Amino acid sequence: MCGIAGIVNLSGPAPVDAAALRRMADAIYHRGPDEDGEFSRPGLGMASRRLSIVGLADGRQPIYNEDRSIAVVFNGELFDYPERKADLQSRGHVFRTHCDTELLPHLWEEQGEDMLARLRGQFAFALWDERKQQLTIARDRFGICPLYWTLRQTANGELLLFASEVKSLLASGCVPARPDVRGINHAFTFFALPGPVTCFEGIHCLLPGHFLRVRPNATVKVEERIYWEIDFPDHGQEERRDFRRFGSNADSPVVDEFEAVFRKAVERRLRADVPVVSYLSGGVDSSVVVALASRQRRAEGKSAIPTFTISVQDAPRLNERTEAELVADHVGSEKIVVDCGRQEVLRTYPALIRAAEGPVIDTSCAALLMLARAVHERGYKVALTGEGADEWMAGYPWYKVQWLLAWLDMVPGLPVSGFARRAYLRMTGSPPVPQDVVRRIEGIIGGPSAWLNIYGLFGASKARFFSAGMWQRLGDHVPFSDLGLNAERARRWHPLNRSLYLGARVMLPGLLLAGKGDRVAMNSSVETRYPFLDEDVYDFLAKLHPVWKMRGLRDKLILRYLAQRWLPKSIAWRAKAMFRAPTDSFHTTQMPTFVDQLLSPESLRKTDYFDVDSVAHWSTAFKQMRPGSTQRAMIEMGLVGVVATQLWHHTYIDGSLADLAAWSPPAGSLQIADFRLQIAGNLQSAI
Repeated sequence: MCGIAGIVNLSGPAPVDAAALRRMADAIYHRGPDEDGEFSRPGLGMASRRLSIVGLADGRQPIYNEDRSIAVVFNGELFDYPERKADLQSRGHVFRTHCDTELLPHLWEEQGEDMLARLRGQFAFALWDERKQQLTIARDRFGICPLYWTLRQTANGELLLFASEVKSLLASGCVPARPDVRGINHAFTFFALPGPVTCFEGIHCLLPGHFLRVRPNATVKVEERIYWEIDFPDHGQEERRDFRRFGSNADSPVVDEFEAVFRKAVERRLRADVPVVSYLSGGVDSSVVVALASRQRRAEGKSAIPTFTISVQDAPRLNERTEAELVADHVGSEKIVVDCGRQEVLRTYPALIRAAEGPVIDTSCAALLMLARAVHERGYKVALTGEGADEWMAGYPWYKVQWLLAWLDMVPGLPVSGFARRAYLRMTGSPPVPQDVVRRIEGIIGGPSAWLNIYGLFGASKARFFSAGMWQRLGDHVPFSDLGLNAERARRWHPLNRSLYLGARVMLPGLLLAGKGDRVAMNSSVETRYPFLDEDVYDFLAKLHPVWKMRGLRDKLILRYLAQRWLPKSIAWRAKAMFRAPTDSFHTTQMPTFVDQLLSPESLRKTDYFDVDSVAHWSTAFKQMRPGSTQRAMIEMGLVGVVATQLWHHTYIDGSLADLAAWSPPAGSLQIADFRLQIAGNLQSAI
């Protein structure tokens, strides 16, 4: 993976500010400390920071076609590179590097924009076609690689700026850092930032499966287009195949097919010119990845894949070290364990917010930032991980809640589930959600969804904590309206697939591939790869009847049937444990000074996002609630959201809220030694 940035003058061929482009590249040095590269034309400048993984010696960007009429800067990996390269060479294309980036200019020559739907991998790139005078900026199907863009009026004309991270846009000097409260509303609705709205005014997140067509000389200069969307068969058209209602399905040919598809996905993600490791939590998702990766490596005459595991020290019920070590021992892999506790989470949060560029409410993201540091410190650049399995195979506990609630509505004319939801909200002290609001949201997303159960609970944090000024600034903003969902199509799907769709649109790119994925990994120059997000894996699972994914209260059925072939039964059929750090980390008795400063009445009034009295009340009241209760957990998460939002504002908008170093653009070109010092001392310099 790498980092890319660029400036396009939409008003004419005036020279692009080379110093601004250099600052943009320097701001994302951590994404690519190995090499840099620039491309310049009248009215256009592109820059790249490279983390060399494939084609180590000759992959410096930009990469061109034979006559240099097409230039590309690229972030990501195209995992079918060997096969695609051979095919293109057989048709006369000449390759000058051993890097997968070089596929893009040659594919563009043959297919143009049609190539986007045929790409296989994780990517964000910008491609300039000199003949067409067109820039194409695109992002992969599931949102693994980030990409942000903005339009700005300047003295030199209207500019389009794009980059892998927001801080790169800010470093240009053309983009002021101003808050967009809609982004904060997203964080307090979805506990994620799914885009296109960000927390920065005027800065957009390019959505997964989308691209920008930029033609400075055309009447319509910037167009956003969709090249791919998540889809499922119509309800009743799914492939049930030979699923057995009674007895085991473990020996089914369907599981054989799934194993073949998934093994190939793992094998492709082991392709690299540097060593590859894997994250391992002890859950079935990452454990299957480790088992099949180790099998593939042994077939190549290598040892089992090394594994990295987080050990939560002061919360035994959250610690999965025992299960992870059982899996590592079973496959014979080297075990690297990173200890993490409440104080480590607290100390890491300033670095986490700088990396994520938005409020992060899931405390486990801090633990994963520490895990990526450990990978980097041991000299590795690439790690496999298990994200995506829950999205395609209903792995979250609220799917089970939805299944139980659906049974309550079996009697026609008696909407018992609605009464049950409202009663539960009252029990947890959450304010009720008006039914007209529920109906409006269901209309936007295509019908009822399991995700609305958890969003309804967490969304109560807004009612508890938002200030009157915040509500006034938000007006009638409905975060679900920003998602761009295809509600008409979703209404035709099985209800479970409709829930999978919302999770894959919101949670996957907005948290798992951002705050838990790219942003925390690339902060330490580590690329994460996702076998469950392989295109063929998705296609195979999407067409299957939901009974293969969830039956009764048993989730991820087909994956568990596969897992029991390769793992101990206790792991294959282990109930999901939500990986998170201790939620109440910000409310222990040993809080760092910055937490009190961020929650002080003075700081809260400066931002005017949160009600001063409510924050003071709930900071004390939640401690009297029963540990482990839903009400306490929701209030704790809301308070973490308050701290995280205040910390984000301090870091990027106004560095006067606490005695912490705020982010600022790099003053000049960074050196390798400076970057290594930044990685090692990032935490200490922040607190």
